[in-house]
Amino acid sequence: MRFDLITIFPEFFDGPLDHGIVRRAREAKIAEIRVQDLREFTKDRHRTVDDRPFGGGEGMVLKPEPLFEAVESLLGHGVGDAEKRVPPEAGTAVVLMSAAGRLFTQETARRYAKQERLIVICGRYEGVDERVAEFLANEEISVGDYVLSGGELPAAIVVDAVTRLLPGALGNEASTENESFSCLEDSSDQKAVLASETRHSPLATRHLLLDFPHYTRPAEYRGWKVPDVLIGGNHAEVAKWRRQQAAEKTRRNRPDLYEASQPPQ
Repeated sequence: MRFDLITIFPEFFDGPLDHGIVRRAREAKIAEIRVQDLREFTKDRHRTVDDRPFGGGEGMVLKPEPLFEAVESLLGHGVGDAEKRVPPEAGTAVVLMSAAGRLFTQETARRYAKQERLIVICGRYEGVDERVAEFLANEEISVGDYVLSGGELPAAIVVDAVTRLLPGALGNEASTENESFSCLEDSSDQKAVLASETRHSPLATRHLLLDFPHYTRPAEYRGWKVPDVLIGGNHAEVAKWRRQQAAEKTRRNRPDLYEASQPPQ
């Protein structure tokens, strides 16, 4: 299986993926891991990968152009535009590491282990232009309900969790079948266990929602436009839109958090 990791800190992966099972899988040619420097796909002398978000707010947002072009370079073909999208070939998945994504579980790792190739985008700064999540990535993934400085650590977690499931990586295939999360997810009581954890989790009482979508320049990219409300200058409408979109993204990606965020009946 091949992993392609897109990051602005390629040197980050010099250590975490050079030990243990992942190292042995690489040496045995079971897993191939390549790291792509996102800044190679910038076009200005400062190698700029981020910009301020439309609608105002703190922080910077990763721009769509270098990310689209980096993924296209790895795929060897374009992914299209608003008129016609071109999905990756069968066996390839493009994953965005994001705090606003679906929760990464053992079942997710098993699903990825069946792919031939995984292209992983490491988010940074305040977020990533929403057009990347919506039109470039197949899936947006979070490793937990906390905030990290970027997607490099989560990407390393995904690589580790998936690699150990590849045939031959552990040497003993039965090892993965008896691990904690495998046993839980194969249990008929899984839903009851998860429901109990949700009820007793601090998250259930904090009414958490995921972050709202971010957009930065250009205002139109490959036919995909930034929502008009973010450009109109009406801050009250921007705030209202962001609340609505945060709720919708939470409902779509993390229904458990969405349910916990709703007021008691």
